[in-house]
Amino acid sequence: MAHNQGQEPYQPSYDAPTTPFQRVEVSSADQTMRVPKPPSAGPFRPPPAPPRRGMIARLIASLGDVPIKLVYLVAAVVATVLAVVLIFALFSGDQPDAVEPQLAEVSPPAAPAPSSTADELVLTPAPESLAFPVLPGKASKVVGKIEDKRTGLTYPKLGKPWSPKSFPPFVIAQRAGKVALPHTMIASAPLPIAADKPSSLADYRELAVRAARWSLRSQHPEGGTVTWTGSQKLAVGKGWIVGFRVDYTFGGKRQSSQALAAVVDSGKKKPAMLLATIPESGKGHWRDLNSLVKRLRSS
Repeated sequence: MAHNQGQEPYQPSYDAPTTPFQRVEVSSADQTMRVPKPPSAGPFRPPPAPPRRGMIARLIASLGDVPIKLVYLVAAVVATVLAVVLIFALFSGDQPDAVEPQLAEVSPPAAPAPSSTADELVLTPAPESLAFPVLPGKASKVVGKIEDKRTGLTYPKLGKPWSPKSFPPFVIAQRAGKVALPHTMIASAPLPIAADKPSSLADYRELAVRAARWSLRSQHPEGGTVTWTGSQKLAVGKGWIVGFRVDYTFGGKRQSSQALAAVVDSGKKKPAMLLATIPESGKGHWRDLNSLVKRLRSS
């Protein structure tokens, strides 16, 4: 194709695909775009931590991860421990051996069915005067004296085989051998029998007989018969002492106990009572009853 003489060659009005990009100089002062910054929220602060839960709340929340069998096992152990503590608390009041256990005011045991011991022989009046016999055996050593402040009585404290023991309902008791029927005991307490205040020795004698009857119901086997062995006023002070033998069948054998009962005016609201019984198995110490008769006093 022919070209015009003297003219520039034809240039297309667009850049060919292979034409390199032309560098365009743009003034930074004129073309800078300014984008407004968002309002500042102040210095960065981490979000507040969730409130801490208490120990109990954390424990409750953690229970969901504990197997239900383990929960039951722990509950059973806690219940068992509480039961044991409760049992010990309930029975921690049992009285230990003591020289002066306290006596709660009690009513005498319910009267048994009519028998020769309770209603016939025991109610027979004791003799107005009957000297105590010297009983067989060897008297125990006197190692001191009992001063029963509750009853106002003073009487010998005996050595072996006797020892101070708790023996409700008595205030003070000395025991020998096993605690079982027939009892071996020397004990004092306020008279546990409802009665008018004695005004004469005859009244004290009658109360001593009633005290002996009371002891038969609790200190000797049933079905015994009574024989009076002594009846006399207190050596020093106002009161009366009766001695008696109780014969009974026990363990398939006919046996007997020697005993005494004393009721004494000690200046208290109620007369004081002293009881002593020694069964045939302890007859080597029957002479101890003579020691009590001689040395029993009101304080």
